[in-house]
Amino acid sequence: MKLIHLSDLHIGKRVNEFSMLEDQKYILAQILGIVKDEQPDGVILAGDIYDKAVPSAEAVQVFDYFLTELSRLGTAVFLISGNHDSAERLAFGSRLMRESRVFSAPVYDGKLTSVCLEDSWGEVWIHLLPFLKPAAVRHVYENEPADTSEEAAHQFVTGASLSESEELAVGGLDQIRAELFEPFDYVALGHIHSPQQVGRETIRYCGTPLKYSFSEAGQQKSVTVAELREKGNIQVRTIPLKPLHDMRRLRGTYLEVTAKSFYEQFDREDYVQITLTDEEDVPDGMQKLRVVYPNLMRLEYDNKRTREGHLIEAVERLEEKTGLELFEEFYELQNNSSMSERQRAFAGKLMEEIDKEREV
Repeated sequence: MKLIHLSDLHIGKRVNEFSMLEDQKYILAQILGIVKDEQPDGVILAGDIYDKAVPSAEAVQVFDYFLTELSRLGTAVFLISGNHDSAERLAFGSRLMRESRVFSAPVYDGKLTSVCLEDSWGEVWIHLLPFLKPAAVRHVYENEPADTSEEAAHQFVTGASLSESEELAVGGLDQIRAELFEPFDYVALGHIHSPQQVGRETIRYCGTPLKYSFSEAGQQKSVTVAELREKGNIQVRTIPLKPLHDMRRLRGTYLEVTAKSFYEQFDREDYVQITLTDEEDVPDGMQKLRVVYPNLMRLEYDNKRTREGHLIEAVERLEEKTGLELFEEFYELQNNSSMSERQRAFAGKLMEEIDKEREV
C-alpha cells in the first residue's frame, strides 16, 4: 500500500502581504506530477487545506482544480480539516465526493470516519481525525482501542519543533503525547510546518509544500511517501519539491548586497529578507533594494542603534516584572513545566523574607 502524505497547503495564504497563490498553483502542479509518477493507492491531506476558515473564491478554485486532478489520476484522497479550516465548509458535498473516492472527515461528533483499502498484503484501515479543540471532545469517550494501521490527524504532538508560521495554543491545551499513536503503523500528521518525525519514523509531519516564514528558509520542502507492506514493514521516503520562488535570508552592507557578484549566485526573484549592517539607515532602502530584489519581503537593520534598542526593550520588560514572575520564568525554563501553587506560595514567602533581611 503506497500512500502520499501532504498537509498544510494553506491555499490563499499571504506572507508579508505577498499573495502566495501563484506559488501554490505551481507547487500543486508539481505534486500532481509526482502523484502521476508514483501512482499511489491514496493521497492524504492532513489539514489546513486553506489559510482561512472562509477562503477566497480564487483559493477555492485552486483547491477544486487540485482535487479534481487527483481524482482523475485514479487515486483515493483522504481529507481532514485543520485549525485554519472550517470543518463544515470542507465537508460540503462529502457524500457525493465519496463516489469519486474522495473521503473527508465530517464535523467531529465522537466518531471517526474510517476507510478500508486492500492490496496484496491485506487490509489497511485509514482513520480520519480532524483538528479538535478540548471543548469539542470534553463529553466524548472512546472505549474501543485503536486496532488500525493508518491514521491522519492535525494536532501538535509533543516533541515536534515549531517555526514562526505556526500557532500553538497557550498553556499546551491542544498538545498530545506521541505514545497515544503507538497502536498505529503509520501516523500522517499535519499542523507543524517543518518536516520531521516524532518519536519514531512512522509518526510523521510531512511539513508544508512551500516555505511560509523566513525561519523555514533553510528547509528542503518535500512530499512524504509511505509504503506499507507486511505488518511492521513500513518504508518512508521523501521527494524534494522545487518552488517557483525560494525564500532566503540575506545579510551585509547596502553596497555588499547590491553588488552583482553577490546577487548573481541565486535567483533575484526569490522572496528575501535582507538585514543591513550599515550604521546609518539607507534612505528609501526598501524601494532601492526592490530594484535588485523585486520580491523583497522584509528589511531589517543590525547595527549599534538597533542592538541598543533591543537591549533597552529587554531591560524595560525585566523592570516591569516582579521577582516572583522572573523566578517562575526561570523555573519553567529549567524544568519545562510550570510551578505548582504550593511551590509558588513557598517561593513568594521566601522572597518576602529575603526582602525583609535586606531592609534590616
